[in-house]
Amino acid sequence: MLNLLYFIVIQCLLKERRPVGAVMEILEAIQNRKSIRDFKPDPVPREILENILEISLRAPSGVNKQPWELAVLTGPVLEKVKEKNAEQFLAGHKGHGSFGSGIGRESVYRKRQVDLAIELFRLMGIAREDKEKRTQWTGRGFNYFNAPAAIVLLADESLPLQRVLLDIGALMQTICLAALAYDLGTCIEGQGVMFQDVLREFGGIPQNKQIVTAIAIGYPNWSFPANEIETPREELGNISFWQGFD
Repeated sequence: MLNLLYFIVIQCLLKERRPVGAVMEILEAIQNRKSIRDFKPDPVPREILENILEISLRAPSGVNKQPWELAVLTGPVLEKVKEKNAEQFLAGHKGHGSFGSGIGRESVYRKRQVDLAIELFRLMGIAREDKEKRTQWTGRGFNYFNAPAAIVLLADESLPLQRVLLDIGALMQTICLAALAYDLGTCIEGQGVMFQDVLREFGGIPQNKQIVTAIAIGYPNWSFPANEIETPREELGNISFWQGFD
């Protein structure tokens, strides 16, 4: 009965534009979503991206304010952004924000970040002392991990960003889950929005729109070693407080 309910909900959201293949159950999608760090060059049709985004606009937001806007980049535009991002990165420019910083070095949160890097470098055969390969790896993020398309999440300048980040995060997660129904992979891309002047110049993003984050999207290259990674999650009992239960 529960599976039937999931099927009906998804069908309603798709508005009869059912993707090829079986519709993925909600719980299965949540469990299977992962960050994809290399994509096939195959372009993603605009119709599919529109379907994913139209579905995802059903994401919740406080008092239904829907504080998000989107810039969808592909083709020559995205290639120019990638090229200019690489130039900025190799020139040593810091850009907007600082990728991977702001976490206490002795904290459990930092440990999880380091553990991920260790496993990625192991899969990719990158030695700790190999600075050149580590730099090349970091540069992949500014290249959207070779994705053929990128979705940039925006908010109007009139909105206090700290008040709408939760809403935009809900949209971000929904996009990543909806993409799975089309056999697409995603990677949430903080690096992809560090050089915001590049995005504005070549992506046509107005100055009155705040650039929040990006999502690389495309067909996963499953032969790429880093795409094998399965990141662990902390046990529920270690991070939850339960009160009032018998």
